[in-house]
Amino acid sequence: MGFLKVVKNKAYFKRYQVKFRRRRQGKTDYQARRFLVVQDKNKYNTPKYRLIVRITNKDVVAQIAYAKIGGDVVLTSAYSHELPRYGVKVGLTNYAAAYCTGLLLARRHLKKRNLDSVYKGVEEATGEDYNVESEEGQPGAFRCFLDVGLARTTTGSRVFGVMKGAVDGGLDIPHEHRRFPGYDAETKEYNPEIHRARIYGTHVTEYMEKLKSEDEQAYKRQFSVYIKEGIAPNMIEEMYKKAHAAIRANPEHVPVQKIEEPAPKKKRFLIVASFCHFYRKSELIKVEFQEEVLKATKGSHRTEKASYASSDGQAGGCRSDGRVKRSAYRGRECVVKVTSRINIYLL
Repeated sequence: MGFLKVVKNKAYFKRYQVKFRRRRQGKTDYQARRFLVVQDKNKYNTPKYRLIVRITNKDVVAQIAYAKIGGDVVLTSAYSHELPRYGVKVGLTNYAAAYCTGLLLARRHLKKRNLDSVYKGVEEATGEDYNVESEEGQPGAFRCFLDVGLARTTTGSRVFGVMKGAVDGGLDIPHEHRRFPGYDAETKEYNPEIHRARIYGTHVTEYMEKLKSEDEQAYKRQFSVYIKEGIAPNMIEEMYKKAHAAIRANPEHVPVQKIEEPAPKKKRFLIVASFCHFYRKSELIKVEFQEEVLKATKGSHRTEKASYASSDGQAGGCRSDGRVKRSAYRGRECVVKVTSRINIYLL
């Protein structure tokens, strides 16, 4: 066996520096974040805005934020779980829902900045490549950069559906059409009709019709929520068209009204004092006595801890028969219950 060099020696561990916490957790790509956050020095304190897109198994999250030393500042956010308010009650994580979420975010943010009437974007989605241009004599178009986090930027990914919705909604986001559905890497051609079909959920319609014709039971099982909501395959495209119009009509956020539950009643404290080994081992009668004690005390009471040990089976002048008895404790009238542990209530 040849000579093996010891690499992880004392010097190695003394000089070792751990990675950032979110890198260790596998949550942040700091190389990508550095390029998205660092601003040109000749722009001084001008924020660099990001369109943050995160997709979970039940939700699509879209935010517009910028970075400060203390952390990111979120200006506007939109979620796919808001879409039922606009008529989309099913399929809240598919490509069409991602597009609606991006459109909702763009219209909501522009309305906050009073730019919704200046930059209307594409009012009817066609899938064509579109870039927002600043209007002459008006404030410039709001520019932000796509932040996909750790998501794989594959062709047709839903994160680009959110971006397409935000661009059609009036935001200026630098992009190309090479990652949109309908782009062919071999011929280097882009077919907007394929992208339009994704935006309006045509791919869902086709699959529903195919599954319904092949296996009725599988269709009822997989699209049970669609059936419950009364959504047929031929209604999906119209549903998304109405949702786009409703989002443009009223993109404002509606706060959720929290139901205030009454505060739970405060429980009375039962102070338990330790007892000797003899009485812990004895099989004393166990009787439910809390109601009797509360009735006997007639209101609030002060409690104190005490330790008792007696050879004749009595505690504080009270017999150990397992029942509630009135007795004397440190010169005060009290109620005592003796079981395997002793409970004392001062009156």
